[in-house]
Amino acid sequence: MEEQDIKNIWKTYDARLQEAKEQSDRSWALNLRLFEEMQSRKAGSALRKLKILKTTGIVVTVLYLVALGWALAFAITHYSSAWNYFIVSMGAIFIINFKGLSDYVRHLIMASEINYSGSVTEVQQKLSRLQMSIVQHTRFMYLQIPFWSTFYLSDKWFPHSVGWAYIIIHVICTGAMVYAAYWLYTRLTVENMQKSKFIRKLVGGSGIGSVSKAMEFYREIEEFKK
Repeated sequence: MEEQDIKNIWKTYDARLQEAKEQSDRSWALNLRLFEEMQSRKAGSALRKLKILKTTGIVVTVLYLVALGWALAFAITHYSSAWNYFIVSMGAIFIINFKGLSDYVRHLIMASEINYSGSVTEVQQKLSRLQMSIVQHTRFMYLQIPFWSTFYLSDKWFPHSVGWAYIIIHVICTGAMVYAAYWLYTRLTVENMQKSKFIRKLVGGSGIGSVSKAMEFYREIEEFKK
């Protein structure tokens, strides 16, 4: 076999290798695209549950705020010092829940603005911001706990018309609620949520599970690429 024939054989072999490589690359790109589309649909389905939850939360919270607002308006228009505890406590609860309502609206907007056909990195960043916002919302909502132990008090009978035992028990209970609110506010973070099953349960009803599922679907895309 002449040298030229050997060169021709090698050229043919190289051409076939290059063709096989290009075909493999096209197949890989197609498989990756199909996998990304499948994961994007799963993420979108998970966040649809979040949107339903937040929409329901908006309706319920609006009705709740109307009831709180009516009670506050009644106490203010019929004001006497006996209403002080009620006005301060219900006022704080109203403000906290009004902030919660604005959070529901913001979460709904954030979830609706996610473009699943965009880059994986961009979607992951938006999901992370949504997750962070939901955790911050949940920890803020727990701050209303102590006010549920004071709204019913009145200077007409508290503390002068009750015994020392009642006062001590009430102070202990209110102090425990204050500490619980403080503990929850400081412990409820994304980092602790990933470490503690108990913390995950505390934020479980906020829709964080849907966001976590969506984020997991996109992490699977990164694993697939590897």
